[in-house]
Amino acid sequence: MQNENARVRRVALLGVATAAGASVRGAGMGPEALRVAGLAGALLDLGHSVTDHGDLRRPSPAPDAEPASWRLPEERQANVLDLSARASDRAVELMAEGHFPIFLGGDHSIAMGTVSGVARHCAATGKPIFVLWIDAHGDYNTPLTSPTGNLHGMSLALLCNEPEFDGPFAGDWRGAVDPRNVAIFGARSIDREERRLLEQRGVHVVDMRKIDELGAVATMRAIIERVRKANGHLHVSLDVDAMDPSIAPGVGTTVAGGLTYREAHLAMEMLHDCGLVGSLDIVELNPFLDEAGKSALLLVDLVASLFGRSVMSPPGEGPMAFATEDEEG
Repeated sequence: MQNENARVRRVALLGVATAAGASVRGAGMGPEALRVAGLAGALLDLGHSVTDHGDLRRPSPAPDAEPASWRLPEERQANVLDLSARASDRAVELMAEGHFPIFLGGDHSIAMGTVSGVARHCAATGKPIFVLWIDAHGDYNTPLTSPTGNLHGMSLALLCNEPEFDGPFAGDWRGAVDPRNVAIFGARSIDREERRLLEQRGVHVVDMRKIDELGAVATMRAIIERVRKANGHLHVSLDVDAMDPSIAPGVGTTVAGGLTYREAHLAMEMLHDCGLVGSLDIVELNPFLDEAGKSALLLVDLVASLFGRSVMSPPGEGPMAFATEDEEG
């Protein structure tokens, strides 16, 4: 059901179809799976306008290319950085035109470009950027600390200007985020060196223990209030692995003990109500690993909650509303 107070948005969908930042193939099909699951239709039903700008992608390799060549670190890095630069420029353009951009991943390395573009726009307009990273992981490794070398686990560190990201990572497309303006929500798998960096940089980490102890409402409210006090732009980067695998199996990096269905929806509903969110990533959906579209459909429902859909009808409305005595009499 649509919230009557929902703000009508000019939504721009932009896919970044790549799995080059991850070790498991399949996330490059994520943008199309979200479309098939009805993302645009859900937003249109809520009264928003939607324009689909297609996908950014790298050219497919020649048929005679080595099938495993995508696993070569230099090839995968070149793929990620090319798409990051292009996504950053497109993000700047879309936001300058007044759109609410939704970036469809793709693995979480796409945020290197998408959030960079949002940060560049915010810098140009004088509005501080805050990032809510809804994820089982911190994604704050660097080329030296990463145990895997996978760039989707380094995206947040690059955005926060960790010093190891120079050379091929440099460029005008890069935007900066103050790590003290970052909150990670739903974390439950963080590497040792990654944890040290997060603590040193002042990143606010709301792990699952905090959510278990304090609840989703109190922890999310604290994040929202920080953004509100600063009159900031809030970018949400939603990784499907933040949810428990029992409700979202379609991801290559599942971690048990994640957000429940209601915790995830409650977070989205609170984010809608605050009116501070101005851009969104949806990442790491791997249709090859999904179960009959279960994860894609959940993500569409979560985005709908973020854009004003109520999971239940308000009290006194809907088919289950009870009649009053006068009505019965």
